[in-house]
Amino acid sequence: MLEASNDDVQIQLVKFNAWTDLTDALSAGKIDGASVLVELAMNIVNNGIDLKAIGLGHKDGNVVVVSNDIKSASDLKGKTFAIPSAQSSHNILLNDLLKQAGMTREDLKIIQLSPTEMPSSLVSHAIDGYCVAEPYGAQIIAKDLGHVLYESSDLWEDSACCAFVLHQSLIDSNKEAANTIISKYFEAGNLLDTKTSMAIAEKYLGQETKTLEQSLAWISYKNLELTQEEYNVLCDKVKAYGINENPPTYEKFVYSLD
Repeated sequence: MLEASNDDVQIQLVKFNAWTDLTDALSAGKIDGASVLVELAMNIVNNGIDLKAIGLGHKDGNVVVVSNDIKSASDLKGKTFAIPSAQSSHNILLNDLLKQAGMTREDLKIIQLSPTEMPSSLVSHAIDGYCVAEPYGAQIIAKDLGHVLYESSDLWEDSACCAFVLHQSLIDSNKEAANTIISKYFEAGNLLDTKTSMAIAEKYLGQETKTLEQSLAWISYKNLELTQEEYNVLCDKVKAYGINENPPTYEKFVYSLD
């Protein structure tokens, strides 16, 4: 939206290949903001870094993908399941799955794995299932190499995943520019239609059309504001599952656009 409106605000995009590298750069102030796992952002705030969550990156779009021999949650007993980080909504969704199935984490082997490695690890039988953000679930489904055991909406409706965060210092030093970024961000999400989403995904994600079509069918970019009610649900889950015993308050974590 900033490019389309010829706005004076310019953003330089920087790609990180690991969450640890991104969070280190964010904590050290080497970058002004990021799209980051919301639980990681909450943890950074707990460590004394003044970040503000502007909004969500998307809603839903995190599927539980398993090998074709896994027919139900109970079939995961004794199997290996991958998540990208213990500080993630994928970990929450796994815990929701286990709770719903009357199982515990001790019933399976849980490992942390880079999202890019998950599809190939499933195909090679190094793991039996995983939960991760797109497009890594759709890569398996598009090639019929596994199947979806649960969509995120089956376990947690309108689930949070990543958050768009900015340093409070950036907001304070140039509030007009920050508010422009924020308003355009929400506007872009609400204006995304199927054609536009596909064009952007093809430009930046480098995936086959069939994979992108499946990915976009699972994801919503509408109404990306992180509401008090949604944040309360997130906080209840991170506390219940031992992910964050003392999450920051809504007022401390979430920025309100003036």
